[in-house]
Amino acid sequence: MRAIWKGAVSFGLVSVPVKLYSATESHDVSFRQVHAKDGGRIRYQRVCSIDGEEVPYADIAKGYETEDGEMVILTDDDMAELPSTSSREIAVEKFVPSDQIDPMLFEKSYYLEPEKSGAKPYALLRQALLEADRMAVVTVALRQRTTIAVLRVRDDVIVLQTMMWPDEIRTPDFSVEAGEVKEAETKMATMLVETLAGDFDASEFEDDYAAAVEMMVKTKIEGGEMKRTPTSTKSSGEVVDLLAALQRSVDAAKSGRRESDESEEDSGDSEAGEKPARSATRKTPAKKTAAKKSTAKKSTSKSSAARKTSAKKSTSKKTATKKAAAAKKAS
Repeated sequence: MRAIWKGAVSFGLVSVPVKLYSATESHDVSFRQVHAKDGGRIRYQRVCSIDGEEVPYADIAKGYETEDGEMVILTDDDMAELPSTSSREIAVEKFVPSDQIDPMLFEKSYYLEPEKSGAKPYALLRQALLEADRMAVVTVALRQRTTIAVLRVRDDVIVLQTMMWPDEIRTPDFSVEAGEVKEAETKMATMLVETLAGDFDASEFEDDYAAAVEMMVKTKIEGGEMKRTPTSTKSSGEVVDLLAALQRSVDAAKSGRRESDESEEDSGDSEAGEKPARSATRKTPAKKTAAKKSTAKKSTSKSSAARKTSAKKSTSKKTATKKAAAAKKAS
């Protein structure tokens, strides 16, 4: 189990550091609302009841509806002004007889585990509750709200049970009038009670509804009565396809490597005898590269020579032109 709260039980001058664990979990059967045609999940949108528009989550505020139907909107600043507490103390207010607590008030149960330093005072409190046959009424802050609760002993563990506030218990608005009950009828009812009397053992009872649902679902699965929704088919298919694609890639790479090795060995045997074909293959690109370099050098030298020749011709022409112009001026 995982601790959901840490604090200390304080009574008088005694403080017991403890951890809080949820003592119960729901195993109730839950169903999804789906489209009967294809099994698709039904999703709900946040739609304003006035304009019919979908409302972004950022635009949603808290509203308090009054008895006459008026709506009071509370902002974040308003919520910050409300009383809240982050106290880590389980304060014992009083110890009361166990039979004075109406079980209807009990809400949620938690186990209290002592820290190492609080093992002895924890055992002291547990023993005191058992010998006095009392419960400790406490106040505790859970989820930043103070609530009332009781401490009682279950086996060797102290249990904290949160309680509902008194105004949360409804009063029945009806009365039962069955007329006069005869003495013989009372004796017969008492005999029936004694016939069915016994000790309570929770293991004698089971949730037959949940078991029946599980059996029904299992039967339908075995019979192929399932709806493959696009979402579930896509997610599961992607995983399978990816694994298959990776496997095919590995197989293809291995096959290609074997074919390459076989072709190189064949060419080596025919051309170079016992000399490995791979060494010949590696040398061939080097020769080609050298040939390319020599060709490039020749073409470069030819082009440079051509440029030099054309430059000389151009210079001689300019010199002859200048001499002719000088001779004209002299004459």
